[in-house]
Amino acid sequence: MQSSEKERIRTSIFIPSLFLLVMWLVKITETVFQINLNFLGIAPLQIHGLPGILLSPFLHGDWNHLMANSVPVCVLIAALYYFYRTLATEILVLTVLLSGLWVWLGARSGVHIGASGLIYGLAIFLMFSGFIRRENRLMALSFVVVFLYGSLIWGIFPELFPEKNISWEGHLSGLVAGLVLAWYYRKKGPQRKQYSWEDEEDEEQADESFESSNNTSGQSEKPYWDIPQPDKEELKVVYRFKKKH
Repeated sequence: MQSSEKERIRTSIFIPSLFLLVMWLVKITETVFQINLNFLGIAPLQIHGLPGILLSPFLHGDWNHLMANSVPVCVLIAALYYFYRTLATEILVLTVLLSGLWVWLGARSGVHIGASGLIYGLAIFLMFSGFIRRENRLMALSFVVVFLYGSLIWGIFPELFPEKNISWEGHLSGLVAGLVLAWYYRKKGPQRKQYSWEDEEDEEQADESFESSNNTSGQSEKPYWDIPQPDKEELKVVYRFKKKH
């Protein structure tokens, strides 16, 4: 196994493990010291709620909430760092910032916590980025994510979650963030391989386009020698014979 591949695997294990460790340490700290850190979450349109944009993914209401988010966080971050190594950190940070900011700007009053926005953002990014790029491995990854987390789409409909403790706004914000980032980064990072026959087709199309652009309207496409030429004045030579007397 090449060193670069080993490094990619190590990173795709280390980063999600670190993220998961912080999530669990926060909940363990709350349990051991009998404190509640939920006030550090996102409070929409409140100045004191701005730090929650970064902190909310590490805060969870109870152990069930934490355990429900742990597996998808680990799987999706690992997939992001393995398949999108050069873009992974940017995508991760921007997903947290964008989804959290939109919750702060437009969600219901209260405190919004949890990693759901991040989960939705990464899942949607991985789903659509592969299809947009049309790269075989990434498209296969997209199908896997659709199979595992395609049902997340129902989480953006508030009528399905009448309970007040479900932040469908966080789900929707993460979904939109994932779509925006998949489109914005479509030409960066891993790309589809260009095969030789595709290059030849591109060259032929370019040649045809060049030839058609040189044929201006109203001009004949016949060779020069086939184009009727204007009549030229004929040159007549007259010889006169004069007898000698």
